[in-house]
Amino acid sequence: MQALHKLNLGNKWKDEYKQTRHDAKKIFPEELLGAVANKYFGADWLLLPIKLPNTFQTMNPEEKKQLIENSVGHNDNRAKTEDVTLTKGQSFDDYGLQRELVMGIYAMGFENPSPVQEAAIPQILAGYHLLARAKNGTGKTGAFLIPVLESIKPDKPYVQAMILVPTRELAVQTYQTAKDLSKYMRVRIQMVTGGTSVQEDILQLRNPGHLIIATSGRLLDMSSRKIVDLSHCGILVLDEADKMLTYDYITVIEEILSYYPEQRQILLFSATFPIQVKQFSDKYMPKKEEVNMMEQLTLKGITQYYAYVEERQKIMCLDALFAKLNINQAMIFCNSVPRVVLLAKKIIEMGHSCFYLHAQMPMQQRTRVFHDFRNGVGRNLVCSDLLTRGIDIKNVNVVINFDMPRTSETYLHRIGRGGRFGGLGIAINLITAEDRHALYKIERELGTEIKAIPTVIPPELYAANGDGTGTVEQEDTEADAGDESITGTSTGQGDVKIGVQITEQNSKSDGQQQAGEKKGSNSSDKDDTNVGGATSGNTETEAKGSSDDGAQ
Repeated sequence: MQALHKLNLGNKWKDEYKQTRHDAKKIFPEELLGAVANKYFGADWLLLPIKLPNTFQTMNPEEKKQLIENSVGHNDNRAKTEDVTLTKGQSFDDYGLQRELVMGIYAMGFENPSPVQEAAIPQILAGYHLLARAKNGTGKTGAFLIPVLESIKPDKPYVQAMILVPTRELAVQTYQTAKDLSKYMRVRIQMVTGGTSVQEDILQLRNPGHLIIATSGRLLDMSSRKIVDLSHCGILVLDEADKMLTYDYITVIEEILSYYPEQRQILLFSATFPIQVKQFSDKYMPKKEEVNMMEQLTLKGITQYYAYVEERQKIMCLDALFAKLNINQAMIFCNSVPRVVLLAKKIIEMGHSCFYLHAQMPMQQRTRVFHDFRNGVGRNLVCSDLLTRGIDIKNVNVVINFDMPRTSETYLHRIGRGGRFGGLGIAINLITAEDRHALYKIERELGTEIKAIPTVIPPELYAANGDGTGTVEQEDTEADAGDESITGTSTGQGDVKIGVQITEQNSKSDGQQQAGEKKGSNSSDKDDTNVGGATSGNTETEAKGSSDDGAQ
């Protein structure tokens, strides 16, 4: 609504926006405001004038029921997986935490610690360096925030803990979680990230907080200018450590460490730990504890499928999925910025509400889109790999790889956006003939199975309320051994079938053979910006943009 008012009302938009929100709260219960925006603004929410429907009180029962059922996240009672439910029966009260912190934990709705929290919190409270490996969406953020907040002494007027993250979006999310957990405490928390005013950061840091959440580039800038004093900072947390310790970041992290005292505690959290993480931990964390909550890399709650299509038929296939799946919220990933923008336009042309997000957007616009989608204003988000790192949007139950990712690590982080905190979800990969070797490679490296998309996807695997049809139609055609053609034929107005004319056995063997012949090449490596017949001359990819936040 903010962008809508700004577009229509110019400089007076803030006053009008506040008044509209005030009026809307009189008409609708707070939890339905997002549903109203989603229902009445739809695909053209940026262009339509503000329209408030009839008052909720005067709606008939059927209208009320429909409005509530259309709200994102309504009746989300998906089953939870063992990686968040299989605990030792501990309670947050068992850790001897401050009463104010425990109140904040319970106020957020957390009743008992998850397995990774049970394993990590006591180790951190004991002062050990920690290397924690856990799946996305299993409570990693709480596993370090809770003991970090417990360790802070509010009467000491200096920075006592630092949390570094790779993107501003993750910084915003972590900052908000920290604020919620500490709402009853006297802890001052600040956020320092790239893409914002340096002067504003300098002003706020004149009165430094006890805990700072930052991207590495901006923090190094503030430290080198002596705006931030880290000489008393005893804790450094690297969230998404595999990303934070790549060659793009490692020199920045090491320079930040040079401002730290010798007596410090380092905490590394991530879903994957490549060789550079081991090298860093061996150098700076000689006596460390390790927590490994990952029996396998992929998420237990995510059921993975693939559908073979030709590039020009991906849009048609996507439209069929929208029609047949019971989507609560969906994230759709592309490999380049132009394809993100083009696909979002195509989805809107098909009549579906859609946001898009990538690293080259202005920071203010990125923040607004992320905030609106996370709060349930829209159902679909087309994005680049900017949002694969730690972002927690609990209502996402469907992840679609419109473009196959280039690495198994990226694949893991993408599908981890669904099934947050043990919820169930599905991941669907749209695969061209040139992607078959990538499919096999990902299965092999992650030790997982990606199944051919079935005629019917059981709703209990992903549906928020378990009563969706979850049906995806397939043409019943016989697959010849050598037939690798894919069809996405229209069978009438609004009715699209996805025909998969290749057997799973043949596709896997073909992929295995191609994996031996070609390493690291797939259709996304071509900078192909043709989406559903629309072509863009801009072939600039997301690879550089997605890491800009940490360098700023």
